[in-house]
Amino acid sequence: MMSGTDNLYLAPFQGITGAVFREVYTRYFVGVDKLFTPFFTGIYKKKNLTTRSDELDKIHHNKIPLVPQILSKDADEIMRFGEFCSEKGFTEINWNLGCPYPRVANKKRGSGMLPHPKMVAEILSRVQGHLPVQLSVKCRLGYHTPDEIFKLIPVFNQFDISELIIHARVGKQLYKGDVDENTFKKCMDLTEVPLAYNGDIFSVKDMENFGVQFPSVHHWMIGRGLLIDPFLPGDIKDSADSFEDRKAITEKFVTDLYLAYRKRMNDRLQAINVMKELWGFLCYSFSEPDKVFSRIKKCKSFDAYEQAVSDVFKNHVWMGSAAEQYKRV
Repeated sequence: MMSGTDNLYLAPFQGITGAVFREVYTRYFVGVDKLFTPFFTGIYKKKNLTTRSDELDKIHHNKIPLVPQILSKDADEIMRFGEFCSEKGFTEINWNLGCPYPRVANKKRGSGMLPHPKMVAEILSRVQGHLPVQLSVKCRLGYHTPDEIFKLIPVFNQFDISELIIHARVGKQLYKGDVDENTFKKCMDLTEVPLAYNGDIFSVKDMENFGVQFPSVHHWMIGRGLLIDPFLPGDIKDSADSFEDRKAITEKFVTDLYLAYRKRMNDRLQAINVMKELWGFLCYSFSEPDKVFSRIKKCKSFDAYEQAVSDVFKNHVWMGSAAEQYKRV
């Protein structure tokens, strides 16, 4: 289990962990200490943020602090975002240097900026002293190779960064293959910035193993593991034992989330598509995940979706992270 000083973060997922998800999730489940928004980008003027301002209407969700994230290679854009977030009451923003997808990385954004430490240094030098909020950074070990991080760490050490969150893969991997534990260990010795670990925390056992390997790390970010088993953070902190019927609670959570999306989207069918994104992960907490997801993904109406969800919870065993099925894919 974790020590009392350890914190767990909810990783940002585009299309899944928006304001609706965060609000409903934190009503049902415990263990998360900090939330991160999916990234904002294209902030040419502060008024560009108004189209997604509902994402930043709350600085907490059920008393859990929220950190807005920006994807950018423009110092002025980062400063505009920081000013906007400060006016909203936020005290920290996070700079995304980790997004691995080629459509982002090919533009030298997200993890695509990691092979260019001079560019990173120029942006940090521009924003240093001009942000009214703290700046944390989320990155990978590199884009092409993990040794790219060793040219970046001296850059990060030079500047006033509140925290460095490292996903222990390179961008080219996307989410495939193993995390690179050895390179992350080297980062621990070189990094003067407070360090957080991200990558492949799918179970309490995983958390215990990483805790042993990285004893100086006390902040941990969980993404896919939480989407598969929403009880995982509480289990890691040994604070979810009060939940008796996890299958029933998960069904209530999924139902409330679906209804909240329908309300937010004025009963547009897009609400089903957003839920399908979540089910792409949540299905792995059930027996026969392929059958579960197949049942959900073919739905094209609210009635069909509601019947499919009812059938899934009625006919399939809910196993949570104990299933360990996602890791075998």
